[in-house]
Amino acid sequence: MKKRQQQVQYHAGIYCRLSKDDIGSGESSSILSQKAILEKHVKDNGWQIFDYYVGDGYSGTNYSRPDFQRMIDDIENDKINMVIVKDLSRLGRNYLVLQL
Repeated sequence: MKKRQQQVQYHAGIYCRLSKDDIGSGESSSILSQKAILEKHVKDNGWQIFDYYVGDGYSGTNYSRPDFQRMIDDIENDKINMVIVKDLSRLGRNYLVLQL
């Protein structure tokens, strides 16, 4: 008899960031356009959006951003089990050295 696999329910945190350094540097992605792209991706995959986290105006080298810290707390408290970003630079500029 085969075991029935339980389907994982994803509760996504959508993280958007637009730093002052990003303004005027090539193609701009405002917070609203990032949200729209990410919302569509989440819905297209049948996942659920738990909350939005926004680091508007913060440098990517600063990991003390209020909503970034709130997102980390929500991960640690099992409120979200997936984080969706437009690209990894939205999380931070030195994401390779980020230790969660």
